[in-house]
Formats: sequence, structure tokens, C-alpha cells
Amino acid sequence: MMKNNFTKLFTVLLLGLLISCGEKNNYEEITYFTMQGDELKRPTDYRSWVFVGTPLTPNDLNNGKAAFPEFHNVYIDPQSYDEYKATGKWREGTILVKELVSVGGKAAASGNGYFMGEFIGLEATVKSAKLFPDEPGNWAYFSFTTPPSEPLKSMAKPFATAMCNSCHAASAKDDFVFTQHYPVLRAAKNIGATIIPENSSKR
Repeated sequence: MMKNNFTKLFTVLLLGLLISCGEKNNYEEITYFTMQGDELKRPTDYRSWVFVGTPLTPNDLNNGKAAFPEFHNVYIDPQSYDEYKATGKWREGTILVKELVSVGGKAAASGNGYFMGEFIGLEATVKSAKLFPDEPGNWAYFSFTTPPSEPLKSMAKPFATAMCNSCHAASAKDDFVFTQHYPVLRAAKNIGATIIPENSSKR
């Protein structure tokens, strides 16, 4: 009898612990970036985050003078993605990382097109009313890019407001984020915290 009671007690305690941990995971805010003063430390492990997409505005389609002629691999931290699914809004502490990749060639076995070359830079944007109260939308933009053959910068100061915010304010569809160019984000917005949009036959 005592053994059965002990087993029941252990089960109840274990269940309570699991519930407690689940609640903590649901409500504890996780920060995926580190600031030192006014500088952002270069994000790490971002390729394990949610991959959003890879837009490209090549020189060929912009009279040889594209403002951003490279591929942009964009990642978002997983908690911000989950909250965007649940609420349709970008949370305090959202970070998106943009990995710059050169156009490496225009022909492959599959045909003509634009194909990735080498990694050439890294940028990030962070939303924080606490850290950037005077920035439009509370978004700040950073670049860790350096000249070719040099290592990326380990720290970066935010760009001046006019450098990035003005374009995002004028053209980005969803709180300074160009969601109109990312079907992954369009499918995820406000769909629900527990729904996985890529598992739907409707996409």
C-alpha cells in the first residue's frame, strides 16, 4: 500500500513539475541578442532560427545599379515567430538577421537564373521600445559587414535613422517589416500559436 501511495505521490509531483516547466516556457521572454552600451553583439546560431526567405534585386533588372544586388537570407528568432503566429504583431525584443550572399553565377544544370556565390556580409534589425525609444517603430538596424577577406565585426552601432528606417516606414507592409515579400510570414501572421502553417495543404 505504501509503495502505491509513494508511486501516486511521485506521479503527482512529476506532473506538477512538467506543468510548471510548460508554463515557464510559454511565458518567459527569451532574448536572442546582446547589447553592450549602444552596440549590438554579432548574433550567433541564427541559422537554427526560423528561415524566412531570400529576396534578390539583381543588377540585371536595375540598370546595373541595384541598391542591394546580393541575395538576402533572412532569419527570425523563434520566439518572435511564435508570437507573430499568435498575435500578428512583432514583440518587444524581435530580431531579424540578414545574411548577404553574392550572386555566384547565372547558369546551372536546371537552366539560366541567379545562383548563390559566397557569404559577403551580415546585418540585423532589432525592435525594442526600451532600447530604441526614439527610433521609428522602435526598430534599429545594424551591419557587421567588412571589406572582403576580413572577418565580420563582432560589434555594431545602429545606423542613423535616415539610413534604413525611412525606407521601411514608407514601403514595408507590417510594422517596418517587408512581409509582402515573404510568404512564410504572410502565412504565419495571426494564424494561432499552436498551428503549423506549413502542414496545411493550403500552405
